[in-house]
Amino acid sequence: MFWLTLIIGVAGTAIALALAGKRVLFLWKLFKSGQPDPERVLQVKRDPKADIEGQVVEVMGQRKLLKWTVAGMAHFAVMWAFILLITVYLEAAVALLFGLDAHIPFLQTWGPIGFVQDTIALACAAGLAVFATIRITNSPKKLDRKSRFKGSHTSGAWLILFMIFNVIWTMFFFRGVASANDNLAFGKGAYFSHLTGKLFEGLSHDTLEVLESIGLLAHIAVALIFLVIVVNSKHLHIFIAPLNVMFKRRPDGLGAVQPMMSNGKPLDFEEADPDEDTFGRGKIEDFTWKGFLDMATCTECGRCQSQCPAWNTGKPLSPKMVVLDLRDHAFAKAPYMLASEEERAAFTDEQKAAMEVDKELVGEDGVIHPDVLWSCTNCGACVEQCPVDIEHIDHILDMRRFQVMIESSFPSEAGVMLKNLENKGNPWGMSEMKRLEWIEELDFEVPVVDDKIAEDTEYLFWVGCAGALEDRAKKTTKAVAELLHIAGVKFAVLGPMEACTGDPARRLGMEFVFQMLAQQNVETLNEAGAKKIVATCPHCFNTLANEYPQIGGDYEVVHHTQLLAHLVEDGKLTPVTPIEENITYHDPCFLGRHNKVYKQPRDIMAKVPGVKTQEMHRHKDRGFCCGAGGARMWMEERIGKRINTERVDEALTTDPDTVSTACPFCLVMLGDAINEKKNSGEAKESLEVVDVSQLLIRSIKGEGTPKETAPASAE
Repeated sequence: MFWLTLIIGVAGTAIALALAGKRVLFLWKLFKSGQPDPERVLQVKRDPKADIEGQVVEVMGQRKLLKWTVAGMAHFAVMWAFILLITVYLEAAVALLFGLDAHIPFLQTWGPIGFVQDTIALACAAGLAVFATIRITNSPKKLDRKSRFKGSHTSGAWLILFMIFNVIWTMFFFRGVASANDNLAFGKGAYFSHLTGKLFEGLSHDTLEVLESIGLLAHIAVALIFLVIVVNSKHLHIFIAPLNVMFKRRPDGLGAVQPMMSNGKPLDFEEADPDEDTFGRGKIEDFTWKGFLDMATCTECGRCQSQCPAWNTGKPLSPKMVVLDLRDHAFAKAPYMLASEEERAAFTDEQKAAMEVDKELVGEDGVIHPDVLWSCTNCGACVEQCPVDIEHIDHILDMRRFQVMIESSFPSEAGVMLKNLENKGNPWGMSEMKRLEWIEELDFEVPVVDDKIAEDTEYLFWVGCAGALEDRAKKTTKAVAELLHIAGVKFAVLGPMEACTGDPARRLGMEFVFQMLAQQNVETLNEAGAKKIVATCPHCFNTLANEYPQIGGDYEVVHHTQLLAHLVEDGKLTPVTPIEENITYHDPCFLGRHNKVYKQPRDIMAKVPGVKTQEMHRHKDRGFCCGAGGARMWMEERIGKRINTERVDEALTTDPDTVSTACPFCLVMLGDAINEKKNSGEAKESLEVVDVSQLLIRSIKGEGTPKETAPASAE
């Protein structure tokens, strides 16, 4: 019986490893064919501590998965079962090669190890029950778009659950028979295996030998079949998710947009040639090896989809489906991509069609529909939620770059914004001299930088285009200026010397205009001697702090809520007059998710007497976008429900007197939606959206709650 078991086991293992190896070799060649991305490797060499921390926290600790407690705990149990039960397969290998009664001392004889093995296997079985329940209750057939599994390969998921179940039951069958046959050296330490063994008590030794051999082969066979399935399915992430976490952008794929790269080097616009250089991603071959790794790592869990503001308002964009569509296209086209010139010439038209050789990457009939590409607000919810650190925004922006810079294909209304940026230095096309008009409404002097920033100036106040030119945002600008003046903080502004940071152009995909504006601003800031900058716009804040260092602009940049919270904490600003209002705070995406500033705006409101705050259902890292990011501020929203309307509907569930925020774009978007609600009678006339700084200045200046009398007088 031993020799028959050995021959069957070894032969099956050889066949399975050959099949799996062939697939792994194909994947390796595909990943290797991607564009080089040297920074991914260099960053690991520069910071091995971060690499280890990522593996411990993200992979072993399952930090992101555990944000969804029930599903996270289930996955935690299943993942650790895969790791710990390797020892059981070592046990099976020893039994196969050396006989059923062979054991490795200590590893296969110490009771506590058997206890851990049985416990994690039972926890895994419980996790499978949780997964099955989640799959049934969240079935796309029942919930359609509301299911995060909409668009996922659900049949493949059920197959994997079935295979994991087979691993568990064959393990207990094999060990149970071994226990009954006195071949389980853990004794009662492996309590469930020992309990299972009681089912086989009374059988003859020969019968137990046969059953144990069958159980052993079944347990090994399940693992081998599982291996072949895994390397050919979405569950490839079992092996490559740790790699994706290792080579992710640090600390994550949020904040800065990556510079344009071509063949592993930064793109020089003065010398770039569209025929030789890569401008974004125009075809699947243009993606880097990390891009291919992202595609293959996707678990199809749909967490990104469930949080996406575009998807939640009826638009065609699903971050998950973008990655899956790119992956499916890459796999389809891979035989052509990896073929030699001679092999390509031999392909028939039918073969090329099957390999999607001529299929556009972006187009009406392309891999990615234009409506999908232009629905993205760059809010970062997808990147924040992804448990395997896929960088959806980077891929979307790279495809936008090709469409804008090479194809000149983008929403027409965004073209007006680009022309205004090029000609006037701001998205609205206003005169640069209008950047100082807000100062005239203050009763104190605001220094304007003429050449160099004065030595006693602590902060350069970056006002931003919206803060200087948009009426609602000007209120924030004036409030912040007054607060800094009251606190005794010396600051100055650039006035006409300030130009748009270039964020709208870069997020649209027009990198050339961004570079033009950014280099102009960096030159201005460096010549002026700027060291510390405070900005009211999260988009300006993000660009100045995270993107300008790419082109030589290194400054200490803070958002106004960070500075104001510090001044309040130090007693330089003291809110005294109560504001008796129920206030709900909206987290701006580029302040919150992109830069992790959640605490300071809330700290400011907590210091204002009388304020009662109530969080919306979606807040902080799960906050919902206003709809303006990703250059969407300058594009019409024609598909589905408006994102700002969805957000205001959620705000209204808290019955607020005021909606507060900390971003000029959010002020505009939420304000417009609130006005629509007022016109339809769905919101009270006194409801308004204000910046956190406006609440603080009202309390400090003793303005209290003037809105209290508004409803009464209206009635």
